[in-house]
Amino acid sequence: MALKARALYNFQSENKEEISIQENEELVIFSENSLDGWLQGQNSRGETGLFPASYVEILRSRSGSNYTDYSSSPVGSPGHDSSLYSASPNPGISYQGSFEDDDDDDWDDWDDACTVVEEPRSAPGTNGHPSPSLQYPAAYGHHQHAGYRPKPALERQDSMSSSKRGSVVGRNLNRFSCFVRSGVEAFILGDVPLMSKIAETYCIEMGSRGPQWRANPHPFICSVEDPTKQTKFKGIKSYISYKLTPSNINSPVYRRYKHFDWLYNRLLHKFTVISVPHLPEKQATGRFEEDFIEKRKRRLILWMDHMTSHPVLSQYEGFQHFLCCRDEKQWKLGKRRAEKDEMVGASFLLTIQIPTEHQDLQDVEDRVDAFKAFSKKMDDSVLQLTNVASELVRKHVGGFRKEFQKLGNAFQAISHSFHMDPPYSLDALNNAISHTGKTYETVGEMFAEQPKNDLFLMLDTLSLYQGLLSNFPDIIHLQKGK
Repeated sequence: MALKARALYNFQSENKEEISIQENEELVIFSENSLDGWLQGQNSRGETGLFPASYVEILRSRSGSNYTDYSSSPVGSPGHDSSLYSASPNPGISYQGSFEDDDDDDWDDWDDACTVVEEPRSAPGTNGHPSPSLQYPAAYGHHQHAGYRPKPALERQDSMSSSKRGSVVGRNLNRFSCFVRSGVEAFILGDVPLMSKIAETYCIEMGSRGPQWRANPHPFICSVEDPTKQTKFKGIKSYISYKLTPSNINSPVYRRYKHFDWLYNRLLHKFTVISVPHLPEKQATGRFEEDFIEKRKRRLILWMDHMTSHPVLSQYEGFQHFLCCRDEKQWKLGKRRAEKDEMVGASFLLTIQIPTEHQDLQDVEDRVDAFKAFSKKMDDSVLQLTNVASELVRKHVGGFRKEFQKLGNAFQAISHSFHMDPPYSLDALNNAISHTGKTYETVGEMFAEQPKNDLFLMLDTLSLYQGLLSNFPDIIHLQKGK
């Protein structure tokens, strides 16, 4: 049943699922039961969407109280157990779940086929956390879009009175917020226990352009070569293995996509404040086709180049184990050790050594805001260029190729026609016409091959950039939350 309400404060929408409201504006509420601090309704301009429950009061005509004030409720909704929202998530929880509880797996039992045909999981959001739109309960129906990121109920309450904020004690009540999920909130509030001994450290130092990670003292590169189809269980299972050769040990190891997938999930779990580029996409069919294998190899090379050049990711013990271990028993031990790593999520922040130089907070905020604008513009531009290049590839491989082949076939038909009139046909002319037709067919094949020389390489690089850029919104949100 729709209810009338009045806006207490101004609220500016940030995505298409939200609507803007103005102070004292009359609203229509579709249901007074808020969910994680949000209500669904309609503003005076006829726009329908979500807005914070704490920003409105519901008007009642048959009650001792004329409105319901959500802003002072610790959960933004009557009847909810506040303990569900106030408890900080365990920073040790893993989001991938494919390997955590499997005690019987070994080197050979990691089946790459399972990686690509397993039941679909929720699409990973920023840095591997489940996408908020897929976590968000279904109460809002058509508002569940991949781009929707629920805002914390207190994110924009600077204008609210201190009495309305006092009952919250500074804790973010949105359990789906990346600020909460990553454990950074727990770190800020002092809920992360200090370790008696921290074995690993990552240093931030002042560079010519500001703070930066200290470079890896032992830089290296790693090649990705020779994708080879292999089988096991007497040919029942098939997979592709890649030969990896790190320059620091110059001894090759062989890894399947499943191994890359495991490493990727460990990186996401540990480094919540570092953008880890996405792995090349999975594919349910055609995994053993030559073009797909070659495409995955190219993108794994770019992914590996980024990893080895990163001053922090390249030093991660789990990454080194992935590149160097060749013994099955040692692999399992190292795998278990990486999965039991305690310095993950918020605890990873304890491993960071910061510069002693004073940082002006306003300058930091200005830099973050400038980078936020840059990364958003770059993300949009990369997507636009990807779409244009992909369309051009489609035309090269499909349309252009077919049109030139059709033209070549037409010339060939003319040549064959002349051959049907032997007394008057001229071999020189017929051969010239036939050669012209074959030339156009060759031009068509050249169009089809051209993307391998330029567009494919550009699209591979753009894919890596897209994976990096998509992580920054939540990383910036963590900085803003702090």
